[in-house]
Amino acid sequence: MLPRLTIINYTGGTHVNIQAEIAQIIHAQLDNQLTVEDIHQLLEAPKQEEHGDVAFPTFQLAKIFRQNPAEIAKNLAEKLDNDLIEKVEVVGPYINFFLNRSKVSQAVIQDVQSRGKDYGSLELGSGNVPIDMSSPNIAKPMSMGHLRSTVIGNAIGNILAKVGCTPIRINHLGDWGTQFGKLIYAYQQWGDEQAIENEPIAELLRIYVKFHDEAEKDPALDDQGRLWFHKLEQGDETAWQLWERFRNVSLKEFNKIYDRLHIEFDSTKGEAFYNDKMQPILDELEDKQLTVLDEGAYIVDLEAYDLNPALIKKKDGATLYITRDLAAANYRHETYDFAQSLYVVGHEQANHFAQLKAVLAEMGREWQENMHHIQFGLITKDGQKLSTRKGKVILLEDVLDEAAAKALEQIEAKNPNLANKEDVAEQVGVGAVVFHDLQNDRKNSFDFTIDEVVQFEGETGPYVQYTRVRALSILENAGYERQPHTNLVGLDDDYSWRVVKLIEEFSQAIARAYRNYEPSIITKYILSLAQAFNRFYANVHVMEAGENKESLLALVDATQEVIHIGLDLLGVPSPEEM
Repeated sequence: MLPRLTIINYTGGTHVNIQAEIAQIIHAQLDNQLTVEDIHQLLEAPKQEEHGDVAFPTFQLAKIFRQNPAEIAKNLAEKLDNDLIEKVEVVGPYINFFLNRSKVSQAVIQDVQSRGKDYGSLELGSGNVPIDMSSPNIAKPMSMGHLRSTVIGNAIGNILAKVGCTPIRINHLGDWGTQFGKLIYAYQQWGDEQAIENEPIAELLRIYVKFHDEAEKDPALDDQGRLWFHKLEQGDETAWQLWERFRNVSLKEFNKIYDRLHIEFDSTKGEAFYNDKMQPILDELEDKQLTVLDEGAYIVDLEAYDLNPALIKKKDGATLYITRDLAAANYRHETYDFAQSLYVVGHEQANHFAQLKAVLAEMGREWQENMHHIQFGLITKDGQKLSTRKGKVILLEDVLDEAAAKALEQIEAKNPNLANKEDVAEQVGVGAVVFHDLQNDRKNSFDFTIDEVVQFEGETGPYVQYTRVRALSILENAGYERQPHTNLVGLDDDYSWRVVKLIEEFSQAIARAYRNYEPSIITKYILSLAQAFNRFYANVHVMEAGENKESLLALVDATQEVIHIGLDLLGVPSPEEM
């Protein structure tokens, strides 16, 4: 069950939520016929600005009061009065609220400036939330295919922390399985020791691809792969030493990329960690008579869940992903006593996680209801799925390098005298790649084209970053210093008002992102805020303003603060200059 939105009460500016306040005002006139939360859920933004700022449809009240919704709207509107409301208009069954722009603007800006980096923070959740994310396979390069799990998982972790949870980022490394038997055999047959020293991942990928090429011609090689994995499981010294070496050189390479993405993990316990934790699971399944022998293999019948049987142990004794994931789920619950447990894994694994939860349910683990598979679509290149096995790999490191180089080209053209150009280009280029990924609804697949991603104009990360830099430049040129503002004037023009309303809606965007495990809500929000700010900047001459100049600068300051917080939530850097 997904977490529900909690109402945030308006408390005179300590935490502004205008819709929550409107809900309270309506509730006071309805004799408890609807809860405040019910009313809040019904509120909506009018499709056209001339119809006000907030709308309340009265259809749901028709059954309660046994009246026509339009009549209910007319009668209710006459009773609604508050300092935050400029006027109320009734259009059929809708009550349209026009807010007092001056009062709301002052409350919102005060809220941002007093809370700073804490602006938008909510108390919607609590407890530990392990996030299984990234999880590259040892001895294989981190490709663009790993980007989604990594950055989606990280952003969700940031959002969880923003609403009161404790995220625990787990890099469940793919460091076990038959592929290691294949790799060990391939290394012994075709490995180049010098190449391993110079470019370990590239060489390991070469021999892995070669193994599959050769196995297509000679299927007996697959038997060799299974044999060497069995040896590894049995603790064979040669196999174990090679496995450790492959793991160490891979981690070293992975960490270079994680450092560039500014992502840290709380745990790097991979599949191998659970080698000694599977037998108790297997014993319990047997004791509870949940496993049955089927052609020499052990399965759990999941017909009651409308799922195929879960293969727990092969007839050769080898364990499978699900066996390991059962042990991992059990370990994480025992270790973290989690409130939720998230698996940020591609949608192609949906059946696997359905089976995992079903087996846990059969074992009596009620906490499996709090486990959620956070699915996402694929990244394609020229419409083609990327495959490590076929050698069709676009290395993530290469993409980040190219993005930083393209960012540097544009900085050189726009601001050639900028200090630390290379550092800024890294922030802009890497940020552009992360932003673009998170801009897409996570369940959707998308085609990656770097020239579209690293642009200073359009719906891109650099555009948002540059918007904040522009705001900071305005503040610096004006010699602005943040201070408590008790009497902001102006801010009632349409351009300022759109920015204010968007700033006020930040916490709502965070709540939606949390409920749906959807970082793209934050991405689209800060993009909308950047666009509204740039329209404001083009039409409201801040530096030439008279008595309301200080108020306009306060709005500029609040905008850059919210953009900064939003970028932080996404894991996108926010340079001070560009």
